[in-house]
Amino acid sequence: MKDINIVSMTGRLTREIEIKYTKGGTPVGKFFLAVNRNKKRGDKWEDEASFFECAYFGKAAEGLAQYLVKGKQVGISGEMRQERWIQDEQNHSRVVVIVTTLSLMGSKDENQNRPSNNTSRPPQQTRSNPPQTTQGPEYFDDDIPF
Repeated sequence: MKDINIVSMTGRLTREIEIKYTKGGTPVGKFFLAVNRNKKRGDKWEDEASFFECAYFGKAAEGLAQYLVKGKQVGISGEMRQERWIQDEQNHSRVVVIVTTLSLMGSKDENQNRPSNNTSRPPQQTRSNPPQTTQGPEYFDDDIPF
């Protein structure tokens, strides 16, 4: 029986998406998503942020790059992948969210800043086709330094 590996979250980009290309020419967008939650400390509720590294593969990453800027709210779904490698005789690992679906979101105020012409608006939800390998960082080519 296969295990379930599905992640879905809504958050804000901590900086502009960074687009790189694999040796095969596939666009890969890297971004970090800040997701807030409320946490009670004493008698007060405070916001606490968690930060997630995300990778978005394919032409959709290129097409949406102009909209994926710092502070933009997005909803994503995908799967978690753990990368493992050895560097300087030390074991390293990190977890990356491989995004398969991305939805542009935002407040009414953000939408007012967009052009009013409907043809200039991006699709609200796009899908990408991430690599199917699940072993370590080799699904990224060496040319992509993230």
